[in-house]
Amino acid sequence: MTRHFLSLLDMTPKELRLLIERAMTLKKILHRREPHEYLRGRSLALIFEKSSTRTRVSFEAGITQLGGNSMFLSPSELQLGRGEPLGDTARVISRMVDAVVIRARLHSTVEAFAAASQVPVINALTDRFHPCQLLADMQTYFELRGDIAGRTVAWVGDGNNVCHSWINAARLFQFTLRIATPKGYEPDAGLLQASSGAASLVDTPAAAARDADLVVTDTWASMGQEAEKEVRIQAFAGYCVDNALMDLARPDAIFMHCLPAYRGLEVAADVIDGPRSVVWDEAENRLHSQKALLEFLLA
Repeated sequence: MTRHFLSLLDMTPKELRLLIERAMTLKKILHRREPHEYLRGRSLALIFEKSSTRTRVSFEAGITQLGGNSMFLSPSELQLGRGEPLGDTARVISRMVDAVVIRARLHSTVEAFAAASQVPVINALTDRFHPCQLLADMQTYFELRGDIAGRTVAWVGDGNNVCHSWINAARLFQFTLRIATPKGYEPDAGLLQASSGAASLVDTPAAAARDADLVVTDTWASMGQEAEKEVRIQAFAGYCVDNALMDLARPDAIFMHCLPAYRGLEVAADVIDGPRSVVWDEAENRLHSQKALLEFLLA
């Protein structure tokens, strides 16, 4: 049966931990400049409805390092742009490549594509989830602090697609997630209920950050929400991760952000550019964790 990766819930906790271990091994192999073309001759199609930096570069570089090749397909340049049914496109493309990576505005798009595809489909971000980001985040924490099970994570900011994937991660990796977000910007209630006991809402950023092992945030206005930016800046006043908030966390707490970041809004410059920030390791690990994912799905 074809395996897809549309959310973290498409893998078991054991599979996710094995994938993280493999990502760390692949990182060491690359840094030693050792050949590792385990997917020689495999082809990867990337279909992106939204802009991308880290996701596109990491998938294209990753499949190349594994010996395969990639092709970037803009929806406007495909027959999709002229009205071809999504399922027809999926049936055709999946007969020609070995896997498809999709960044879509709607999660239903990747679900429909996967339903018609003969090859693995990977969610590269939708309005509901961003599971590839969480693979990199988990790899980063495991590398720097060990197993995240039993730890406490503070999410400060919008209850968006990345927050949804953190909720799933708390359930699967068995850590506690405390979410602080303004009223009206809470994450999906059903996801919270499914992860009750692992993830919960708290009233203030301080309540989330107090004694946390990790503090995480994201931009207040995601792609497609630019028109709401000024309203959101007002709504999120008091939700900036600054040094005062970080000082409430544990002394060895680290800071993560999936990027792009807007200094002075969701995070202070002296936090993201300071010694507690691991955002650059986190960004690099998109490459290694996604290589492990490709290997898992294809090899």
